[in-house]
Amino acid sequence: MRIPAHAGETNFDTIVIGGGMAGISIAHELASNRSVAVLEMESTLAYHTTGRSAATYLESYGNDVVRRLTTASRSFFTDPSGEFDVSIATPVEMLIIANETQTDTLRALYLEVSGRCNSTQLISGAVAEKINPALRIGYTHLAMTDSSALELDVHAVHQGYVRGFRRRGGMIVKSARIVAGHREKASWVIEDATGRNFTATNVINAAGAWCDEVAVALGAEPVGIRPLRRTAFMVSDPLKDRASKVPFTLDASETFYFKPDGTQFLCSPADESYQEPSDARPDELEIARAIEKINEATTLEIRRVNSAWAGLRNFTADRSPVVGFDSKLENFFWYVGQGGYGIQMAPALARMGSALATGKELPTDLTEIGITNEMVAPGRKDLRMVIN
Repeated sequence: MRIPAHAGETNFDTIVIGGGMAGISIAHELASNRSVAVLEMESTLAYHTTGRSAATYLESYGNDVVRRLTTASRSFFTDPSGEFDVSIATPVEMLIIANETQTDTLRALYLEVSGRCNSTQLISGAVAEKINPALRIGYTHLAMTDSSALELDVHAVHQGYVRGFRRRGGMIVKSARIVAGHREKASWVIEDATGRNFTATNVINAAGAWCDEVAVALGAEPVGIRPLRRTAFMVSDPLKDRASKVPFTLDASETFYFKPDGTQFLCSPADESYQEPSDARPDELEIARAIEKINEATTLEIRRVNSAWAGLRNFTADRSPVVGFDSKLENFFWYVGQGGYGIQMAPALARMGSALATGKELPTDLTEIGITNEMVAPGRKDLRMVIN
């Protein structure tokens, strides 16, 4: 274990920009044998996307790259290491429903994911109604279950990484918004908004929605990130004694989802509206649309929203993460584009990112399921073709 950094220290092997799940997880991996600092622009960690996630682990969610990384992360959540002194995952039922017009969409999804994810099963609408007592009789014509689903304690996962990072000697600097950076001899000199300078051999850009702004400030070309707002809201539980039997339920066209959350239901329109990097606010029109859709599909009869919030999910054009050194700017490492899957694939992606950042081979458990460097490379052809 490294000797912990001293307060006021400004020289490190690696600086990670961003203290959300992405930044803190790769920092934790790197800190096992390097001096690492995490620079976070806010006064608290995980203020934006990570802190607003309704994270559920779903091996059937996302594109092929995301699903592979999610599968590779499962063992971490079900059997976490010593830094995580509380349970971070609980099995949960997952149900994707299709009305009469969505059955082809759901069948296509099942064919896409069932080859790799053997936890999925197609069922009839009648069976789905028995699984979820909130469904309106006759609405669901086809459904798919996913028995691999887990409910993740996002705060516990993030804080476990924070504790582990600090035990390994890592330093966290808050209220450190990056405004400039340049190369000086063989090092980076990074300046924050308060005028403080930090130096490091490598800089890792894990700044989420702000990653392109950070890149430009340091002299790199933007990767083309698109922050997409996702709204969520809480409603009262009308089912009383039946609520605990309701699974996480998503419609096949991803126009809404809902799940029990304590004594309430957490709901979302599953919206993806472009928004400049900022403190996201919920969209009232999207909430109204979701309530209409949920009431059509269920007997929840939602009339009032108790609370609402929003977060930014940050996607590249091909909806796969970007991990690796920039091809033009020396020792500038991209670790961005986790989209709406950043929590569920964080453990595997952090190990992958750490290996690439230190010039090591990928862990064998990742390569054995077909994960390659090229899938997430910053200069990958497909990404640039779509962006341009």
